[in-house]
Amino acid sequence: MPSIGPVEIFILLVLVLVVVVLGVIVGLTGVLRKGSGRRTGAVPANLDLEQLVVHLVRERRQIEAIKELRRHTGLGLADAKAVVDGVVVGRPLYDHPIMARYRPVRNTPLPPLPEDAPQDLPPDLATRVRRLKAAGRDEQAIFLVRGETGMEEQEARLFVDNL
Repeated sequence: MPSIGPVEIFILLVLVLVVVVLGVIVGLTGVLRKGSGRRTGAVPANLDLEQLVVHLVRERRQIEAIKELRRHTGLGLADAKAVVDGVVVGRPLYDHPIMARYRPVRNTPLPPLPEDAPQDLPPDLATRVRRLKAAGRDEQAIFLVRGETGMEEQEARLFVDNL
C-alpha cells in the first residue's frame, strides 16, 4: 500500500491552490463584465417614456436611454440615437419627427352627440369611432373596433381611417 509523503501532500496543496486561484479569476472576470457599465443610480419605475429618457440623459447614460427608447418604441438603432442626441441638446423627445407617432394622446373630452341623435339608443360602432377620431384618439378607436368586431389591427386601422 503506497504511503502519502511530504511530496504528495505538497502536490495536492499546489493543485488545490491552482483550483482556488482559477475560481477567483473566473469569478472576477464575470463580475467585471457585468459591472462594467456606469450606473449612478436606479431609474424610478413610475416615469413615462419622455421622463425616463431625459432622466437617463441627465445622468449621462445615453446608451441606456437609447436602449430604453428602442425597447418602448421598436425604433432602429440609428433612429433612437438621433432622438436621444436631440434630447442631449435640449430638444423635447416628441418634437423629433420620428417620435410624432409615439406622442401620448392627452385625454380630451369627446364631442357631444348631434342634437338630432336619438337619446334613448346607444350610438353604433361607427358613431363611437367617429367621436373618438374627432377627439384625436385614433388608437383608442382602433382598439374599440378590434374589441367589438374581432378584426386584426390592419383591418381595424383601415376601418377607422375610412370613417
